[in-house]
Amino acid sequence: MNLTKQRDIPLYIYHAGQCDPKKCTGRKMACFDLARLYNRVSKLPRSAILLDPLAEKALSPADAGKGIIVLDCSWEEVERIFPELGKLNLDHRALPYLLAGNPVNFGRPFKLNSAEAFAAALYILGNKEQAERVLSKFNWGHSFLELNKEPLEEYSNAKNSTEIVEIQSHYV
Repeated sequence: MNLTKQRDIPLYIYHAGQCDPKKCTGRKMACFDLARLYNRVSKLPRSAILLDPLAEKALSPADAGKGIIVLDCSWEEVERIFPELGKLNLDHRALPYLLAGNPVNFGRPFKLNSAEAFAAALYILGNKEQAERVLSKFNWGHSFLELNKEPLEEYSNAKNSTEIVEIQSHYV
């Protein structure tokens, strides 16, 4: 029996400081050493995958082995920093169709907060325990996994981005 622990995927957040500190999932994750906060784009690691809802390619298990970056900012800020992000030459990946489990956007597709985005990516990449650990810090975290149990399982068994998109079509 192989009892080796799966290695955690590094999680990084570009944090623009625009959200209510009491509700900010990114800050809370950083307080629990689950993710590392950056307030400058230039400091983000270049070897990580940027979760980008406008990316042409979906995140899939084929992307395993890299860290994950989430942008915790408004769309106005994203438009301002995109030229700087382009200089980092990061791999951009979109998350597939999932429902939010957080109280602000509960049940709304694609309206995930930072913790949910990280948990979804981790689950898809096969780090289910790490995904559960991230969500365990939020009283609504279990809701996200319950709402998305079936699609997350299917996404995590896909071979590549093309299969993710095909699976996603069953849920949209």
